[in-house]
Amino acid sequence: MSAREEVLARIRAAHAAAPPPDLPYAALSRDYRTSSALDVEALVERLVDRLLDYKALVRRCSVADLPAALATALRERGVRRLVAPAGLDPSWLAAVDTGVDVRTDDPDVGAALPVAELDVLDGVVSGCALAVAETGTLVLDGSAGQGRRVISLIPDYHLCVVLPGQVVADVPQAVLALDLTRPTTMISGPSATSDIELNRVEGVHGPRTLEVLVVER
Repeated sequence: MSAREEVLARIRAAHAAAPPPDLPYAALSRDYRTSSALDVEALVERLVDRLLDYKALVRRCSVADLPAALATALRERGVRRLVAPAGLDPSWLAAVDTGVDVRTDDPDVGAALPVAELDVLDGVVSGCALAVAETGTLVLDGSAGQGRRVISLIPDYHLCVVLPGQVVADVPQAVLALDLTRPTTMISGPSATSDIELNRVEGVHGPRTLEVLVVER
């Protein structure tokens, strides 16, 4: 008997000794949380706390101050070459310095930027589908203003805008709100990994720096 056959035989024996319940899919428990007692302000505070804990940069502003706050973030970061996804609200970039080269990535009209070009740009600015307060997660689904997954992974700096009403409490609420047939990307902090000796390395499989602009009413 091979090692594989022995393992499978033991699994079959274990099932025979203590068979799992014959539970149909429709009978599975659905009593997990689907709502939160936190108000909007408390949700935003929790989101910001989680983002900072993940070593993301966070700015907060009003709706009216969004263009100025976005321009300030890019200026302080020294961004001169920027990619923006198709469908991004043009008013967001209204206050950006005239010397910044903003390139639009729009594969629907044959204007998808190649990876080699994305790799030399200073950063990307995008919106998001929603943000999860409990986990500090930004969710992008590739819709207008968010773009292809590759533009949020290749540039070394990602500035993501979270609008009022886009913050949900937890993952179950996010799943209910999202269209999971879309290409969903979940971002919890800047890209980081560590080797067996726990040496942290940033920017390996995504942006080295994540900055989140939280817009409040």
